[in-house]
Formats: sequence, structure tokens, C-alpha cells
Amino acid sequence: MRILITGGGGFIGQKLARALDKQGQLRGKAITEIVLADLHAPTLEGASLPVSGMALDIRDAAAVSAAFAEAYDVVFHLAAVVSGQAEADFDLGLQVNLFGTLNLFQAIRHAGNAPVVVYASSVAAHGGEEPEVIVDGVELNPQTSYGAQKVMGELLLNDMSRRGWMDGRGLRLPTVSIRPGKANAAASSFMSSIFRDTMQGEVSNCPSSKDYPIFHTAPRTVVANFIHAAEIDGAAFGPNRNINLPGRTDTVAEMIAAMTLVAGPEPAGRITWNADPVIQKIIAGWRGHLKADKALRLGFQQDQSFADSVRWFLEDDIVKDR
Repeated sequence: MRILITGGGGFIGQKLARALDKQGQLRGKAITEIVLADLHAPTLEGASLPVSGMALDIRDAAAVSAAFAEAYDVVFHLAAVVSGQAEADFDLGLQVNLFGTLNLFQAIRHAGNAPVVVYASSVAAHGGEEPEVIVDGVELNPQTSYGAQKVMGELLLNDMSRRGWMDGRGLRLPTVSIRPGKANAAASSFMSSIFRDTMQGEVSNCPSSKDYPIFHTAPRTVVANFIHAAEIDGAAFGPNRNINLPGRTDTVAEMIAAMTLVAGPEPAGRITWNADPVIQKIIAGWRGHLKADKALRLGFQQDQSFADSVRWFLEDDIVKDR
């Protein structure tokens, strides 16, 4: 069982690789190699399985094709330009999120072994004229370039699965919070930094209102759901291989209250409240209430509380020496 993770240097890619390394098997077969691909070749310290890093720019079709000289059994496609960056630089988002995904899918097609492909899409696929509470099967109406690019990837995934060139499953991820590490260019970055940074003794700004609703999930949960997506029978998804992942809806104020319950009152006191019109315009097009009934029927996990997310961050990711 050979596994490829694009975006393998990112925090989800690293956590996913570590979880796969720990369990040692996938789809009932022993994992023989995990390949982590990113702009710079990633590593995975302390791995017990063979893990190799590959420097790969998915915008380079020839390089992506060469990366499939030896076929993979499962591909997790996480590499992307995030929402805020894709909105600020349309061409970069298009090159990575659409054409890079096409390059990868074409390489998978021509490899000829129809591997399982787990594609990281986003709930940014929703918005606009869609109802305030999103249910399965609504017409997608993304309000950002990032969301539009992810939807185009979903359509490719469906068509190539229909043709038998891959066994695809697309997961529309909620906002993942609490992300470790440094803030990135995602418009949702503040939804982690106001918790992560303040619990690590730093000041962090919240550009939204306190009553803004966030549809979110924890890193532990999203990694478990990526693995579950690869494990289950692709036919169970039906003709539409793309689903909304389960998440929780809490306002910013409710999430801060949960952090205070677990971590005490000091972190909340380090949050500033300076509005950012650019961020507010982007997040205003997102939906905060989604019902992921199909995913729940398929056995995907759902977070029970944001307090759990805070506890898991303190256990897994907090940097104590700042």
C-alpha cells in the first residue's frame, strides 16, 4: 500500500501522515510507503514506516506526471492556495487550485490503476443564494475564487470517478480550529489565532463580530475523517462523490467562552477587536449552519464541543516556550 499526500508539509498533511504511520495499515493492507509532496520536500520525524519527501509544484504538469512513475494506491490531495491568498491573487489560485488539481488528476488517470483519491474541498463551496441552513444536495454557489476553484475540482473528481479513472471522494472541510503553527493567508486564519496565540501568551485580533457563526471542526476530527473517507467503499457515496463534512456551529463568543472554561480567563483578555473589511467581506459569503446528514450516515465523525478542541490543542500542539 503506497500512499501519496500532496500538501504533506502542511499541518493537516503532517498530522494525517503521523496517524497513518501509527496505524500501519489502510483499507486492510499494510502501508509500505508514505510519500509527502510539497513545494519543499517534507519530512516526518520519528516515523516507524518508510516515509519519503518529494519537492513537487503541482502547477508543473510534467513534474506531476513524473511523480507517478510508480503508482499509488491512495492519494490524499491537500495542496492548495488558501482562501484569502486565492482572493488576493486570482491567477495563483487558478494555477494551483484548479490547474494543479487537473495536473494531479490527469497523472492519476494516466497511471491506470484507478486509486482511491481523497480530495480536500471546502464549505466555501457554499454561499450566495443558497439557504442559510445548508443541507445535502443544494446547488453550489461559492462567493470566493477559492470556493469556485474547489467546486471545479469537485466536478473533475466526479467525472473521473464516473469514468473509472479514480475512486474519488471529496470532503468539504469546515473551518479547522485550532490550527497549530503560524497564521496563514486564509480568511479564516483568525478563527484559530484568537485561540492558539492567546493561549500561548500573545495578543491576537478578531476582525469579525462576536456573534459571527463559525462552522468548525478540530484537527483530530478532520484527520480521522480523511482516513475514514479512504477506508469506506466509494460506491457508498453515490453518483456525487463530494460531501459536506460534519462540524459544529458556534459563535465567536461561544468559542471564546469554551476556551475560558478550559484554559482560564487570561487568553480571552489578549483578544483585540479591530474590524477588517477585507476579511469581513469574504466571510460574509460563507455559511455558518450546515447539516451533514449524508456524511453522518456514512460514519464520519462530528465534534461534540469546542471545549474538546481546546483540550486537544493543549495536549497536542501548544508551544510552551515562546
